[in-house]
Amino acid sequence: MINIVIVSHSKHLAEGIEALANQMLNPTHCRLAIAAGVDDEAHPIGTDAIKIMTAIESLADADAIIVMMDLGSAILSTETAIELLDTELAQKVTLCSAPLVEGTLA
Repeated sequence: MINIVIVSHSKHLAEGIEALANQMLNPTHCRLAIAAGVDDEAHPIGTDAIKIMTAIESLADADAIIVMMDLGSAILSTETAIELLDTELAQKVTLCSAPLVEGTLA
């Protein structure tokens, strides 16, 4: 099983991608998790390495985990999250530079 983590600065964007992808995927072969936005109602746009780490850990039973990211600092937050993971789990993770929506659906 190959699972996907969607990392976006916008929780709304990530939830929309998740809803669209869930229409197309077979959950016995792929599951999704999202790590999007920050917990600040006044300024909800951003990424959080701990959220990303938690999303990756929630899919740890996979053979591989692909992380799709929307913008530059999402990459930095994801790299930080990977450094916080158990080494064995971190080795399963691949960062993908494809466009977020199209790459996730592909």
